[in-house]
Amino acid sequence: MKTLREAKVGENLKVVKVSGEGAVKRRIMDMGITKGVEIYVRKVAPLGDPVEITVRGYELSIRKADGEMIEVE
Repeated sequence: MKTLREAKVGENLKVVKVSGEGAVKRRIMDMGITKGVEIYVRKVAPLGDPVEITVRGYELSIRKADGEMIEVE
């Protein structure tokens, strides 16, 4: 399964699963990243961290470590 960390600029993706535990998973879900939501990858920083995405109509920056917990298709 592909994670958000591996996504390329310009891709439209759909969240399949949010892994992780406790507060980290809760924080990701509070930002609007839940199963079934559409994500558009806007930018990736030169060193790959962070990744800027559009989710539910707003822009959001995600760290690589958090991106690994988000499985997409």
